Amino acid sequence: MTVMIRKQIYIPRRQDILIKRLSQTRGISEAEVIRQAIEHEISGSMKQPLPNNDVWAELMQAVEEVRQRWDGQREPIRWTREEIYAEREDRWLKNREDE
Repeated sequence: MTVMIRKQIYIPRRQDILIKRLSQTRGISEAEVIRQAIEHEISGSMKQPLPNNDVWAELMQAVEEVRQRWDGQREPIRWTREEIYAEREDRWLKNREDE
């Protein structure tokens, strides 16, 4: 026999309606619908592969190497609002000409 633990939760009205609908359609209690949903979620998350820390460490090392290569070699690009508007206008005019 499975020991049952009582849980009290708040859910949005939409979920309440959907649970009631599923319960009636399947001919089971609302509690059983919720238990099945939890079981489905747990079994689905167990199938997902665990993160590979070695791969993550390699990726972070590569990012750090690129950052160090670029660090201090150039200033960040800075634009004024007028320059951005002018660039967009030029692009728009060019597209109009191509049509």
